[in-house]
Amino acid sequence: MRILHLAYEDKNQPGSGGGSVRTHEIGRRLAVRHDVTVVTAGWPGCEDRVEDGVRYVHAGHGRTRARSAGYFARIPTLLRRYEADLIVEDFGAPISTIGVPRLTRTPVVGMVQWMFAAEMAAKYRLPFHLVERWGLRQHRRLIAVSEDLAAEIRRRRPDADVRVVANGVDASAFAVASDPARFPEPTTPLVFLGRLDTAQKGLDVLLDAMPSIPGRRLLIAGDGPDEARLRQAANRLGIADRVGWLGRLSGPDKFSLLAGAALVVVPSRFETFGIVAIEAAASGTPVIGSDIECLRDVIPAAVGTRVPPGDPSALSTAVNDALARPDLLAALSVSARAFARRFDWDALADQQESLFVSIASADDLTRSTP
Repeated sequence: MRILHLAYEDKNQPGSGGGSVRTHEIGRRLAVRHDVTVVTAGWPGCEDRVEDGVRYVHAGHGRTRARSAGYFARIPTLLRRYEADLIVEDFGAPISTIGVPRLTRTPVVGMVQWMFAAEMAAKYRLPFHLVERWGLRQHRRLIAVSEDLAAEIRRRRPDADVRVVANGVDASAFAVASDPARFPEPTTPLVFLGRLDTAQKGLDVLLDAMPSIPGRRLLIAGDGPDEARLRQAANRLGIADRVGWLGRLSGPDKFSLLAGAALVVVPSRFETFGIVAIEAAASGTPVIGSDIECLRDVIPAAVGTRVPPGDPSALSTAVNDALARPDLLAALSVSARAFARRFDWDALADQQESLFVSIASADDLTRSTP
């Protein structure tokens, strides 16, 4: 098949998140048997490329704050430029979808890794949620990355065919050495890994909790739009000397960081999956995360503890309680790895490919029937 994936976000783009990782991990496996083109928004310095068999094309240079609007505005032109047997429309910020099925006769599947237009509407005071509501009605076949997200889509679009294909974790995460002797050590750090975006990821909540977590160092890996503001918060809270800013990490460096942590903290206000929790689990590190939809599936009792979102006091209490039980952390390290093994990229890619083939074949049969 010729697969055209309208993905919005390139994994090489500064500030990109787990959705772009999923796009590449699934795409590179499909590219062994199919022709895969991924179109993303551009950014200054981006270059079109072929990586792991996946062709990346960028729509626009992204030199203005209207980069998102520019990308969505180019989609009708892209649909005419590239011939495809199947089109995948990733839902992306801030409007989720422009209703691609209305723009083409080629079969389309909505890939839902993001559906938070209401939150963006509240943040920017613009009616993004109305666009999302309209665009969702145009899709009749969708893939969600979690059962919670699928249930929400079915609630809003009860006549749609919604399937679940989860995110996965790189096999190299299991290869890192996870030393249980690190848990009693007071020098073993806490780790936050993710986009530095307070509206979603809640790193401000973790910083607010740190004064009540005495003596423990926090390492922050990632980049994003709120870094300067978060650094100022660390200074204001008097914890700057206990916070390390590592920038964006990937591959072995990322998994070594996770495997060397006492805890990985995921204080998100909202999520569609929470891939960092699975990466931490695969690396053998327990997780403290927010008790919200989509994180409940990836932070069960075998992986760690969940706390109310946006509550620094509850977060610091959970972290301190966990740090006081190195025996429990060592046991969770083993059970977390066992849990994470079910999130295998190869199996997930096979599952998604089967859905793609069935959708394209069904539409071919419909079009060829007199």
